[in-house]
Amino acid sequence: MLIIGIAGGTGSGKTTVVNKIIDKLTLGDVTILSQDAYYRDNSHLPLEERQKINFDHPDAIEFELLIEDIKKLKKGENIHQPIYSYLTCTRAKETILIKPLRVTIIEGILCLWTKELRKLMNIKIFVDCEADVRLIRVIRRDLIERGRDVNQILHRYEDTVSPSHLNFIEPTKRYADIIVPEGGDNEVAIDIITQYIQKHLYDNP
Repeated sequence: MLIIGIAGGTGSGKTTVVNKIIDKLTLGDVTILSQDAYYRDNSHLPLEERQKINFDHPDAIEFELLIEDIKKLKKGENIHQPIYSYLTCTRAKETILIKPLRVTIIEGILCLWTKELRKLMNIKIFVDCEADVRLIRVIRRDLIERGRDVNQILHRYEDTVSPSHLNFIEPTKRYADIIVPEGGDNEVAIDIITQYIQKHLYDNP
């Protein structure tokens, strides 16, 4: 199994990169694991406390479970990926059945943070993007998908997102084998990554 980690700041274009890679591959070859699904369950906290959580801090993620699930996939075992809601800041009772396929892509802002997780990856990618572009994308996403108003978004960006990016996310760039500037708009980088995956699939039929 080929395991690829794709990290980068909030709004950097990671999901677009992942989708463009998948579009170029044969359906049924790739499993996607989202780091966002592994945010810790906070149902024990009052809603107002949950809404103060810094989701860009490593402590917010249950890396232990993510690592355990990847190891199971490598062994050829099915896993049950959690479902996390940003609206309630809790995990659903339901899970998503994930079956092991020939390629697993782990996507998330901090997926290059822990050494143990990085060791499981065959290739590590960091999607780079200018801060102002990321902020615009965050505003659009949070307005539509997470029900926040502009003031809430800007306050959160200044208070947690930007400092966490500088302290925790940006430093993981040094672990990347490939850095992709301009995110999903960088067709050359996406083609190179896709060719790497296709070569693996061709050499390991």
